[in-house]
Amino acid sequence: MNYYGDGPGFSDFWSGTPLFFKLFGGLVFLIVIGGFVTVFIRGISRYASNNASDLVEKPARVVAKRTEVWGGSGEMSASTNYYVTFEFIDGARVELPVKGPEYGLLAEGDAGVLTHQGSRYKGFRRA
Repeated sequence: MNYYGDGPGFSDFWSGTPLFFKLFGGLVFLIVIGGFVTVFIRGISRYASNNASDLVEKPARVVAKRTEVWGGSGEMSASTNYYVTFEFIDGARVELPVKGPEYGLLAEGDAGVLTHQGSRYKGFRRA
């Protein structure tokens, strides 16, 4: 038997597959690839937008904290995302992702100066 051609191969399988399955498989493939491309473009867009934003320091207070836990099925460990909502003097609010240690140091009601660049949390100094 020759390595390159004797016997059934993928082309034999593909030629015997009904048209519906070929179209459905192609559609699923395009949707999956489209999803990856969309997520990639959104990430690049957010990164560029944050880099173009000014570094802002404004008086604010912590009004809410929340966590988002994901994963943790079977042998996988769980991961946690941390978010803090800040309210400015004018009543506007912004929710920013923070790292775990920062999340632990902030308490609802804390007042101070928030430093952020777009959607990037840079720091919070208590007043």
